[in-house]
This record gives sequence, C-alpha cells and structure tokens, in this order.
Amino acid sequence: MGNQGTNIIGRYSSTTAQGSFIGGIKDIVAVASGKGGVGKSTTAVNLATVLAKTFHLKVGLLDADIYGPSVPTMMNLHGKPEVNEDMMMVPMENHGVQCMSMGFLVDKDAPIVWRGPLVMSAIKKLTKGVAWGHLDVLIVDMPPGTGDVQLTISQLLKLSGAIIVSTPQDISLIDARRGANMFLKVEVPVLGLIENMSFFKCPRCGENSYIFGHGGTHNTSKEMQLRFLGEVPLEIDVRSSSDDGNPVVISAPETISAKAYTAIAEQVIQRLAELAHERQLGPEILL
Repeated sequence: MGNQGTNIIGRYSSTTAQGSFIGGIKDIVAVASGKGGVGKSTTAVNLATVLAKTFHLKVGLLDADIYGPSVPTMMNLHGKPEVNEDMMMVPMENHGVQCMSMGFLVDKDAPIVWRGPLVMSAIKKLTKGVAWGHLDVLIVDMPPGTGDVQLTISQLLKLSGAIIVSTPQDISLIDARRGANMFLKVEVPVLGLIENMSFFKCPRCGENSYIFGHGGTHNTSKEMQLRFLGEVPLEIDVRSSSDDGNPVVISAPETISAKAYTAIAEQVIQRLAELAHERQLGPEILL
C-alpha cells in the first residue's frame, strides 16, 4: 500500500463523513451497473474485501440484488443470520466483511417472484433491520438497471457515492451512462467508472486481447467528466475464486486483477475523503 495509502487512510479516518441513513455507518457506497452480466457483484465483493483486509477498515457488504443474490456464494457464507435481543438480524461475516443478503433468507434455488412493494419491504429489512454496528464503509451491491428499486435504495440510504461498473463494449456503456445519470439526478456523487473484463492476457504468449473493445469506459468517463477508477482484466482466477467463495484479492493477490481492485479501493477512499472535506467547507458564498 505504501506511504501514500497510509496517508489517505489517515485523512479518511479523521474526516467527518456525511453520516448515513443507518446509524453507526460512516459512508455507504453503491456499486452499480446499467445492465447485468458486467461483473458488478464480483467488483463489490472484491472492493469490500480489500477495504477490510488491506486498508483495515470496518466494512459491511449489503447484497441488494434481490432477484439474483450472489454474495452468499462469493463470500462462502451459508445458513440463516441470527436475530439479537432487539429483533435485529446479525450480519454473517467472512474475510473481515459483515454481509447481509436476501440469499440468506430464501432457499438457494427458490425463485423470488415479488412485485414492487414486497421488494421495497425487503430492502428496508436488509438495511434498517440489521445490526450493522459501527462501520467505516457499507458497500451496496445494487441490482442492475435504473428502475424503482434503484431509485428507492438511492433515496432510502443516504449514499456517500456510487461506482459504475461496465465492460468496454458500446452496448454496456449506453446503460452505464444511464446508471451514472440516474445517480446524478438524485444528487448522489458518482465516484467513478470501472472497466471490467477490460482485456484478456494470454497465459502462453502474454499478449493482451481486447475481446469487448478497448478504452470505451475510459472515453465515456472523460465525456461525462467523471473519474476513471481503473480497468480489471478478464482472468480465470477471478471466476474460479468467485465460485469458491474466496475473493481474488485474497486467493491470488499477485494477479493483475487483485492489484487493480486494490488500486481502485485506494482511489475510492481518497474520493470519499475529498467529498467529506468539501462538505465540511460548505458552499462557497458569492458576494
């Protein structure tokens, strides 16, 4: 992490954040995508894990993808959460991260066929009905898209910021723009864009193959005047570690992907510290 990373942590820890809708949580960060299948959940899991393990923050991970919860598998957590004396669900923990997911509350193969009001009720139970305790950061694995659920989460939780995950291809970037604009409309700062599956590095010849195109997310971040947080390659270790419930930042920390997640996490911490500092200064008064 180096001295620079240590300084960032010091600034972040000493800065008063805006305070979230959930008592005891300093910052809530949404990891979102305009469409599914771009690696949003994998990104959320690895960011939460590296924030806890490498940067030594108190971290929670909320799997808000009601229809397709994947955090239980990716974090190798099974069973149902306990309920404390205050009738609050106690998060399950692995890799130093406190986790809550609808996947803990329903059978693994059971379809969740719910209309809007039931989904909204579930979201409230997974947030206010959980004994999160004191956390530095709560990472929210958002459901894909820009519908009612996403808007409700954005308004229900006092989000400190949002991260948009996309692949480099144009069809994914169209939806990524929609996702970013949704957060901007509800006045949630977009911390930046991440390009997932950026390239595939051949294990034999070492050459990079840009399967989904090249540089699309970087160009989009420039066009939207948003920060480009980094690119994560398409690596076998990422897929296998996710299936095994052992995030790549732990199982294979020397891989390109693990190093990319660590660098991205450092930027997220830095951006949260900057936003908190800006809030402390308050708006500029023009005379």
